[in-house]
Amino acid sequence: MQLGINLGYWGLGMDAGNLAVAKEADRLGYAVCWAAEAYGSDAATVLTWVAAQTERIDVGSAIFQIPARQPAMTAMTAATLDSLSGGRFRLGLGVSGPQVSEGWYGVKFDKPLSRTREYVEIVRKAMSRERLSYEGEHWTLPLPDGPGKPIKLTVHPQREHIPLYIAAIGPKNLEQTGEIADGALLIFPSAEHLEDTAIKYLRAGREKAGQTLDGFDVCPTLPLAVGEDKDVATLADTFRPYTALYVGGMGSRKQNFYNQLAQRMGYEREAAEIQDKYLSGDKEAAAAAVPHDLIDKTALLGSVDRIADRMKAYAAAGVTTLTLSPAGFSPEERIAALRAGTEALERAGLA
Repeated sequence: MQLGINLGYWGLGMDAGNLAVAKEADRLGYAVCWAAEAYGSDAATVLTWVAAQTERIDVGSAIFQIPARQPAMTAMTAATLDSLSGGRFRLGLGVSGPQVSEGWYGVKFDKPLSRTREYVEIVRKAMSRERLSYEGEHWTLPLPDGPGKPIKLTVHPQREHIPLYIAAIGPKNLEQTGEIADGALLIFPSAEHLEDTAIKYLRAGREKAGQTLDGFDVCPTLPLAVGEDKDVATLADTFRPYTALYVGGMGSRKQNFYNQLAQRMGYEREAAEIQDKYLSGDKEAAAAAVPHDLIDKTALLGSVDRIADRMKAYAAAGVTTLTLSPAGFSPEERIAALRAGTEALERAGLA
């Protein structure tokens, strides 16, 4: 099992620290450095900046938002980043959510599965440097009865095949991801529930494509907080607002994929309470309603030995790249957590 680092969003006052964290992850031998985007910093610019100042670590979008870019533009960006980084780019895609898609990009959040499938097909075709033509429900290239003609990408990516990941949560999206992607970006993964909430659907998708999970990258992101085992409850409290935001406030009451995931993990009543409190404006009460067990099962908390045991559980559950999101307000704290992550992987015998 390999380790990755997720820098999250840029431009929140920690930019110099983020770069220092990425450089240290590169030095420590982390496999990949991911950057996110929502409605602030864009991931492509951040990844270019990081790639220019690192040597070995891959850089990946977690995620490029599908409603933000035409698929041909994403292919152009992926090919350019792969070329500039010397073949170190990983393309992560996702549909975002209804609030961002419709409120920020003005793109209707409908038929996310078919939209994702068509998007991936066009991106792959463009990156293969075929002349681009496509007829689908969501995209038609070139437009009919106009001056457009099939053209092909002029940039040569470093590699013939750029790894493509999809951020997936729901069963149907997970199955499609197994069918059409090279890896899955997961969030709030519990090692104990991973087979039932993700792996079995990914496996079904791979079988549809006539393949197995061999070579498919199962890549969850986990918050990381290092400390004494006796302080695990306090460490977990660090992530209460984060968990409440996703379970309670991401999407709408009817369309919150993270809330539905918590329910599938057995937290039906708690997920409903968190959402009720969050959407009513009481974010503190929503955070207080998050069960300690939910945080502990979906984060790495405690001593290096405790974290090593959890890493073993994730590896046994089928995780191939474990992406860490270290807690800490200073780069020094986050770098110390990164080093602890490397030590834990070694103690677990997974390095």
